[in-house]
Amino acid sequence: MLNETIDWGNLGFAYQKTDKRFVANFKNGAWEEGYLTEDNTVTLHESAGVFQYAQTCFEGLKAYRTADNRIVCFRPDLNAQRMADSCRRLRMPVFPEDKFIEAVKAVVKANADWVPPYGSGASLYIRPYMMGTDAVIGVKPATEYQFRMFVTPVGPYFKGGVKPLTLRISDYDRAAPNGTGHIKAGLNYAMSLFAIVDAHEQGFDENVYLDSGSRTYIEETGGANILFVTKDNKILTPKSGTILPSITRRSLMQVAADYLGLEAEERPIRLDEIDQFAECGLCGTAAVISPVGKIVDHGREICFPSGMTDMGKTTKKLYDTLRGIQMGTIEAPEGWICEIEA
Repeated sequence: MLNETIDWGNLGFAYQKTDKRFVANFKNGAWEEGYLTEDNTVTLHESAGVFQYAQTCFEGLKAYRTADNRIVCFRPDLNAQRMADSCRRLRMPVFPEDKFIEAVKAVVKANADWVPPYGSGASLYIRPYMMGTDAVIGVKPATEYQFRMFVTPVGPYFKGGVKPLTLRISDYDRAAPNGTGHIKAGLNYAMSLFAIVDAHEQGFDENVYLDSGSRTYIEETGGANILFVTKDNKILTPKSGTILPSITRRSLMQVAADYLGLEAEERPIRLDEIDQFAECGLCGTAAVISPVGKIVDHGREICFPSGMTDMGKTTKKLYDTLRGIQMGTIEAPEGWICEIEA
């Protein structure tokens, strides 16, 4: 039964405590059996590894109600894989991928009343994360860890409709070659906070980061991957070893090829060629695609023909198709939809 205390049509994109969350601890070289709890607080040692050396990573995915009222998640296996990659890079123990999927199902099922109704534009956001918990003073990995997963209902990313974004080319670097740009580490997001606040103060919605080696290639923004549509309707996304492998981006590229019959390519994209593209969008879990109307490169405005009013035609087709797959109105590729018994 849906939670009747919530105004589903007016939810914001913010935390709200729900009934249960999942917790599992790693001690003595092994993961203990996880459990569900009502307690939404975390008590840690003052010298815990997460505080001293930022040993933490996280994921983000969503649960939805489909048109026929099933509760589903979108490709949680890829979130499990990506979190495992993050853990390996940060010298943290991998939370088993099958246990990750089981935790997703358990948490969503335990909070089924919080999954918004179909057609509301809202969804149940799922946040898995892991951190070093035992006392660390020397610069070394922790020996004890905690894996947690909570959920919270969130409203549509775009309140009042879609408005194309204005981005700027950032003077700051997001990731270094051979660094941690390809994983979902908390430290990557901490270092982007100064730049995003500064961008907002200057009237921009986001930063576009360039490769830190040559500063000539497009990488991604602080919180999303980026894609372009060429004037001959080809879909392009940057290729780089320092870009986070977005699950939404990978899915959109497959949708472009298999559902829309478009050519889709991942390749290095130079800054000096983007003024030749027809459309641009940011892709991620929160909004699927956020349209971009303009990128400003140190005073030079690069305006996309799709304009500053609406989402571009091809971007809109990509958005509508992927949303249809997620919501159950378009048949999904095998393995993309994980159904949860409520």
